[in-house]
Amino acid sequence: MDEEITDGYSEPCGLCGSVCWGVTNGGQFFCKNCHNVIERMKEVEDMSRFIFKSRISSLSSSKRKRNVKEGAREWMICEGFQLILKLQAEALVDLGVCPQLKTDVLWIFWKRYMQKTRQAYTRNPVNILRGSVDETSDGEGESSVAFSEASCYSETGPMMGASSVSGYTSDGRSSVFSGSMDAECYFGQKDGKNLMTMPRTLAFCYLALLWVRESITLADLLRLVSKGHIPYVNAHALFPEDMRFFGKDAMIFRVESIPSYSNVHRDAVSLAALMDLPAFPPVTPDCLLHPALLSLRYLMDANLPDKLHALVCEVIQKTSMGTDSFLTFDPTERKPRLPCYDLQAAALIVVCMKLLFRLNDNVEWKLAKKSDEKVNGMGHGKGKTSTKRGGKMFILRKWFMTVQPALERARKKEKQAMAMQQWKSEKPIIASLKHKTIVLKRRRVVEQLQSSFKALSGSAPEQQASTPSTFLFFWGDEDGADGPSLHHKCLDYLMMNKKTVWHFLNQKYWHTDLRSCYKRLCGDHFGELEPTLPRMYVWLLGLFSFMLGVEDAKLHGAVVQNSVRRNFCKLTLPSLLKLFAAEEERWEKSSNRFIPGPGKSKHANKM
Repeated sequence: MDEEITDGYSEPCGLCGSVCWGVTNGGQFFCKNCHNVIERMKEVEDMSRFIFKSRISSLSSSKRKRNVKEGAREWMICEGFQLILKLQAEALVDLGVCPQLKTDVLWIFWKRYMQKTRQAYTRNPVNILRGSVDETSDGEGESSVAFSEASCYSETGPMMGASSVSGYTSDGRSSVFSGSMDAECYFGQKDGKNLMTMPRTLAFCYLALLWVRESITLADLLRLVSKGHIPYVNAHALFPEDMRFFGKDAMIFRVESIPSYSNVHRDAVSLAALMDLPAFPPVTPDCLLHPALLSLRYLMDANLPDKLHALVCEVIQKTSMGTDSFLTFDPTERKPRLPCYDLQAAALIVVCMKLLFRLNDNVEWKLAKKSDEKVNGMGHGKGKTSTKRGGKMFILRKWFMTVQPALERARKKEKQAMAMQQWKSEKPIIASLKHKTIVLKRRRVVEQLQSSFKALSGSAPEQQASTPSTFLFFWGDEDGADGPSLHHKCLDYLMMNKKTVWHFLNQKYWHTDLRSCYKRLCGDHFGELEPTLPRMYVWLLGLFSFMLGVEDAKLHGAVVQNSVRRNFCKLTLPSLLKLFAAEEERWEKSSNRFIPGPGKSKHANKM
């Protein structure tokens, strides 16, 4: 096509002197060798066809406009978000989620959202182009969206048609500042907090996953997004060719970062309240979102003993954190509370580690030293290498020396992956038609430089996409493992029997100081509190925070919440230690009684 237009033009380039011309999308000639753009002046033979001089500044501009008009179609912002939700749902189904998430849940949620925001499925839809309510619609009643409705998710073409969005009108002209029809009016809405955004697409997916009670938590969803398994970054590049994307469309659909855990969680709660959703299906003990099952998964990923899971289940039972009323999300409540299932499970493990080892930079290392002496036969004159039940002991120091290198390698690997992340879209985003030629020229220069650099440095190895996995670490004796597995270690050395009385080696539990703050002024106090906390506790927070992809402050808040808000302080010493002793008594088949000992915490308040 370029050869036909440039045929007969043999003038050399003014910069490099070569004769190799091409035509830009703007109709200008450019040198294919040095990318120098010129403005060719052509004599027009028929003078009667023009009212100005015989020289023109562009070539076949009218034909180009006709091609753009014929090749593009009018589309709305809600249609773009609809397409992104469709692609995200298909990606989740490909990862193993049940197909009902796409056809019977997410699609119903989207229709419900469109109805509640009066963009569709309502008698008086909001006219985005006019910023008002269309009063000229027909007299049909408002259509309700039932959650038992089995509607078909459109596979070809947009799901929002003219029949559903009757309030949107068009004058037949496309906006000169955006490819969509309503991008200019999108930011001028009075009720802007209910507008759709890219982070809210992930909130929609998370609500759908909760409804079908899938095992993918919010932390898992964000990790899948960051790994590229779910379309989010540069999702606009997947738009069809007839959906022209430029100008203000980029301000709505273009993202160059992954939203935080808190933002998506907050959007999910607000969307559920906006859509007026009913109570979600209950989270029963057989559901994979239950803290008992989630904690077992995180124990395996952190290379902690399986025996610790018994204590976690006891804490869940005695604090009523495993009941359906506590775990089930009910948006109809006055103040809807969406549980952070993954944070709760990780916080329970941290609480139980504090129960066993106190984690005050002193007691845990003393217990590790005593266990080393028992294993090496020091102090007692016996060389026992295993406990009386036959399993080897769990030594905290050995666990720390095993997990710490693996954690550092994982952090370094993730940092490198983030540095190599391609945030820019392969398709250039044109801010305005006036700058289209400049943007396309820069893109050509960048592509040529990249190809030249690859040719000089050699062919770069292709990076294979990582397979989605529930676990972040791999423990065992196989090749490629992060370290030896400690899952089958025993914890019975933490109990001691003197004169037929069971004593718990660690008889103290500490928590951070609590102070009252004004709700509007209260923020994140972890930054000023972190230097005063024990280093072992901070390291444990960092381990589970990295596994979940959240901030340390977020996990610390969940630990404090589990310790205080659930009346955990009332049963820490007298009850839980007694429960643990009763478990040991059942193992030993004896009827000894338990007497807790006194103690004070050096770092914080005693419980």
